[in-house]
Amino acid sequence: MAAPGECSPGMEVHDRVTQLIPHLRRYARALGTNEISSDELVRATLERAQAQLDRYSPEADLRIWLFSQMHHSYIAQLRGAEAAAELERSDFERAIASLPPSHREIFLLVTLEDLSYQDVARTLEIPIGTVMSRLSRAREKLRLLLMSQAGLRLVR
Repeated sequence: MAAPGECSPGMEVHDRVTQLIPHLRRYARALGTNEISSDELVRATLERAQAQLDRYSPEADLRIWLFSQMHHSYIAQLRGAEAAAELERSDFERAIASLPPSHREIFLLVTLEDLSYQDVARTLEIPIGTVMSRLSRAREKLRLLLMSQAGLRLVR
């Protein structure tokens, strides 16, 4: 059995995309903010992928290509998002939501989707050093926020 995004003999792109929808949904839910609905983000991603299908190379990793399409949809929605009602979230979800979008994306692709730094760099079309730097800053900010929320002090 092929890994997500890999081509199995005789499997159509549509079938492979269908298998990856749960991954897209999970990532979209984690990326979601008050301004961006995860369902809307998945829908926009699939529409964008359909429109860009002629640019997809069968040799490419479909999973990476779809996450890249989601990245572009996410950025577009961030730019045009309207404020929505505040959703009740856990401290951790609020901490993740407080990260700058460029850090949140990288943190979630590495931790939630288990992508390598190289795959994240390809997905977001940025240098691998930028991925490592932003991930480090995201982790540090989360650590400090969660320690603060827990009432713990940083001892150095």
